[in-house]
Amino acid sequence: MQNILLGLVIVTASVTSSGQTVPVNDSKTPVEWVSPLMGTDSDYHVSNGNVYPAIAMPWGMNFWTPQTGGMGDGWAYTYNATKIKGFKQTHQPSPWMNDYGQFSIMPITGELRFKEEDRQSWFSHKAETVTPYYYSVYLADHNVTTEITPTERAALFRFTFPKTDEAYIVVDAFDNGSYIKIIPEENKIIGYTTKNSGGVPQNFKNYFVIVFDKSFTTSSAFNGDALVKEIELKANHTGAVIGFKTRQGEQVNAKVASSFISFEQAEINLKEIGNNSFDQLKEKGKSVWNENLGRIVPEGGTAAQTTTFYSCLYRSMLFPRKFYEYDANGNVMHYSPYNGNILPGHMYTDTGFWDTFRSLFPFLNLVFPEQNSEIQAGLANAYKESGWLPEWASPGLRDIMVGNNSASVVADAYLKIGSDNQYDINTLYEAVIHGANNAGPLKAVGRAGAEQYIQLGYVPYDVVNESAARTLEYAYDDFAIYQLAKALKRPKKEIALYKKRSQNYKNLFDPSHNLMRGKMQNGEFMKPFDPIRWGEGFTEGNSWHYSWSVFHDIQGLIDLMGGKETFVKQLDSVFAMPPVFNNSFNGGFIHEMREMQVANMGQYAHGNQPIQHMIYLYNHGSEPWKAQYWVRETMNRLYTPNPDGYCGDEDNGQTSAWYVFSAMGFYPVTPATDQYVLGAPLFKKITINLKNNKQIIINAPKNSVVNRYIKSLKLNGKEYTKNWLSHTELIKGAVLDFEMDEIPNKNRGINKEDLPYSLTNE
Repeated sequence: MQNILLGLVIVTASVTSSGQTVPVNDSKTPVEWVSPLMGTDSDYHVSNGNVYPAIAMPWGMNFWTPQTGGMGDGWAYTYNATKIKGFKQTHQPSPWMNDYGQFSIMPITGELRFKEEDRQSWFSHKAETVTPYYYSVYLADHNVTTEITPTERAALFRFTFPKTDEAYIVVDAFDNGSYIKIIPEENKIIGYTTKNSGGVPQNFKNYFVIVFDKSFTTSSAFNGDALVKEIELKANHTGAVIGFKTRQGEQVNAKVASSFISFEQAEINLKEIGNNSFDQLKEKGKSVWNENLGRIVPEGGTAAQTTTFYSCLYRSMLFPRKFYEYDANGNVMHYSPYNGNILPGHMYTDTGFWDTFRSLFPFLNLVFPEQNSEIQAGLANAYKESGWLPEWASPGLRDIMVGNNSASVVADAYLKIGSDNQYDINTLYEAVIHGANNAGPLKAVGRAGAEQYIQLGYVPYDVVNESAARTLEYAYDDFAIYQLAKALKRPKKEIALYKKRSQNYKNLFDPSHNLMRGKMQNGEFMKPFDPIRWGEGFTEGNSWHYSWSVFHDIQGLIDLMGGKETFVKQLDSVFAMPPVFNNSFNGGFIHEMREMQVANMGQYAHGNQPIQHMIYLYNHGSEPWKAQYWVRETMNRLYTPNPDGYCGDEDNGQTSAWYVFSAMGFYPVTPATDQYVLGAPLFKKITINLKNNKQIIINAPKNSVVNRYIKSLKLNGKEYTKNWLSHTELIKGAVLDFEMDEIPNKNRGINKEDLPYSLTNE
């Protein structure tokens, strides 16, 4: 990694309210550009990200967040809230999945109050500092400032109190089964919480330990709504209140750690803090974030673009989270969220492959291959412990979404990083084959409708719900297996089988509409068919969104549609149509409908994942300038560095990784191949510092608001006309020189040899 670039980002222009640019020369370090509040202005009805400010280390086991929502509310922090109820350790991947293993800490003054509604305090964003490695807020009703700085499995709190004889800290272990014990002689509170939203074994617990640097003058436990004299309590809803007298401005520190294994392991995890003071730990956290964010250095954009970029990069480095710990001897171990045992080895969780196979995992393979190597090792352990690969893990198997996209995640990783990293690819191959041919214990594990898919070549509409979505994704997943099987030199018959099955998308193509359509078990298309009707055979979308889900064989789709001209017109129609929808199948609105509607980009529903690659398909249709136009439109219109900065659910880094890739100028349309498809870069220069100490340097000095089109491109000094880039070539180190223009170059990237990969062209 090139350290000379770390921490220096030159922003040469900033947009004023008049739309003009003014010179800026700012040398902030990368983490100072991140806004964890981007995307927090969301609610149940419309998502502008549906995220909370995660105060955490990259891929950390535990996150912390200020809690404005009530106990159990998936919207733990919303930007328009006015009161904070506590500071919560959270493992929540999204409000729809909700949380597990959570507990909270809240300082108060005055009358002793411990219930959420009683202890909450007004706050203002004007008195709130939010970074990935440090959080601070002034609690107005208590005249207390709370600060947090985290490690991967621990955190250090600093509370600044006024002069009072009534200073308290409330530790809430939450309901659905919890335990608390106050140990005054050690200035310590220990406890566990079992609160979860599913996906855990019966013995699940999150054990926590909190050590204060000030002696308690009072201590009490609470049981539900009642304060009790006991200092040790096990009940449905427990918590503790400890109190002390404080001087004006006195700072009370609390070391906090937790473990999914035991109290003893929580004590070991507490050692991550060491002897560091609050400020020392804060600086170490800042350094970790700068080192990781410094892998990509954008230059020459506006302040808004730079903040958006780094905020998206931060979100791309949170999930899947580490679910492993180190024992007293430094050995890696984990509590299994699948069988409840304590086992050696790595484990990661909290990601849904339906979302993240598309760009988040390809991003890791390019920029953080060492991280994904650990994740792959964890996936092998997940299979050994559950008998299945998780499609949505939080922390164990969850029954949500469709597809069998673990195949893509495994294949893309091995094809790009497998030969350089040690993990059990043979077990993972066994796992993907098992998942591809069997229905699992949950609909979202293995393949629902696997028997019919194998027999008929599609999942029947009248047998399994969301059948068209499943068929299209299974066909792509079979392609990923085909690619992996080739790389592993599996028998030719096996390779041919998955290649053949990857063509199953053709079974749902309806030539009368030039769209995909659900099909009945008897071979007839389902009726009636309305392409803008959400649901039915599709997942969180309609046929206009899902018909492009032929990631691996766009030329085959072009042929089905009757050629490039018809194909491109069909792409154009996505943007030309009004953002209308038929919600009769759902019986009401789902938030994804509203997000498409308000974005006003036709049927292009970027706020949800199925269509996010579609813009790049203009490259396959020999009209790459249209991809260049719409990629810039999407970045400009649907992403901002503000609390409403996303256009739908951020979804564990997927929507953020889309922006990171697109700002760099290319995108992984077909994971499990060696190619990225070109869009156009957003910045005047981007440097990617690869793990192998090579660099990818992307120059586009004439980039501007109007210059969004590629006039020409040189790769390592040589003219380059193709609409794609090779991963293998890029990671050797590369220099890309883009000449940008305000006029589309309709003669570049139009020939057959310039087009991206399609299986049909093999």
